[in-house]
Amino acid sequence: MVENQELRKAGLKVTLPRVKILQMLDNSEERHMSAEDVYKSLMEAGEDVGLATVYRVLTQFESAGLVVRHNFDSGHAVFELADGEHHDHMVCVDSGEVIEFFDPEIERRQKEIVREHGFELVDHNLVLYVKKKGA
Repeated sequence: MVENQELRKAGLKVTLPRVKILQMLDNSEERHMSAEDVYKSLMEAGEDVGLATVYRVLTQFESAGLVVRHNFDSGHAVFELADGEHHDHMVCVDSGEVIEFFDPEIERRQKEIVREHGFELVDHNLVLYVKKKGA
């Protein structure tokens, strides 16, 4: 039922594929999923939703503000539910693992740098590409 309310609030018609995809994103242990990941998870759960539908619905969700699309250097987009909480990302270049973090000092410093250059910060996306020490 929560999914139905979220879809309506975002101005989207409640359809079975939309509900299933939103549930998959909400219930997955993995917070950053590609369209292919969503599709595979739906197939494993016995849901009959095509890959083209998954792509189309994720694009609709992005336009409606339900998900955020990230294009990390892996070459494909991943999506995460938009929870309204700002955070930044670290991406392991070896494993592809995505780690979320929030650092108030980094946030403060970015705003300071923007002001020093005579601008106003509208939005930002910080991605650190990392690998395990000694690897």
